[in-house]
Amino acid sequence: MSTPVFEGRFRDKVVVVTGAAQGIGLAVASRVVSEGGEVLFVDRAEIVRETVADLRTERAAACIADLETHAGAETAMRHAADEFGRIDILINNVGGAIRMRPYEAFEPGQIEAEIRRSLMPTLYCCHAVLPHLFKRGAGTIVNVSSNATRGIHRVPYSAAKGGINALTQSLAMEVAEHNIRVVATAPGGTEAPPRRVPRNAAGDTAQEQGWMRDVVTQVKNSSFMKRYGTLSEQVAPILFLASDEASYITGSVLPVAGGDLG
Repeated sequence: MSTPVFEGRFRDKVVVVTGAAQGIGLAVASRVVSEGGEVLFVDRAEIVRETVADLRTERAAACIADLETHAGAETAMRHAADEFGRIDILINNVGGAIRMRPYEAFEPGQIEAEIRRSLMPTLYCCHAVLPHLFKRGAGTIVNVSSNATRGIHRVPYSAAKGGINALTQSLAMEVAEHNIRVVATAPGGTEAPPRRVPRNAAGDTAQEQGWMRDVVTQVKNSSFMKRYGTLSEQVAPILFLASDEASYITGSVLPVAGGDLG
């Protein structure tokens, strides 16, 4: 199943996509380019540069930034404004569980790492983009959350994504008077190509691999459709919410998980 391309849907739009070197972020950013947008692909992995180079278009640029820091988020937004003159849309895609294990098996540093990875980049990027959107008097922020707010073996990640849901709803209420929309999708399990840069650089132990299999089983069983979604099935709702077609939607978190509301 492929996402239909709506020619020109993002024409005259400058879009920042975080976590754009691979996975959902890459699929989203590439589709925005194909639909006429100017896109800053942001990632902390060096491969984002070759990803953009492969597109062979002046409407795409790469930025390497560590979005787990506020300075990195500011760098990314400034890069977009310098490169394309403004920012219209921010799609916060950075995040993802580093480890799968029962909560009692998490070490304190591992708990902190999950929160730092899956909550702070979105918090920081929302904060860093607001001056640019206020200057324009309009804008849209799409946060990629997760239906894993209810799930096993990833409690810190679940807590981070619950924070993103709260951020989405509260910030939407706060900035609506400035003509800024804040929305989110909550993807379920998603089939994607193997990651070129793994989330857990140390690799998974045999026990962790077993806990991961438990998660896959739970995710599929919790879905009415009893399967993972495809990249295209995740890209489509993100782009809908980012587009002017969703101009009267704000503060909403849209589950995209085959019926599992999370």
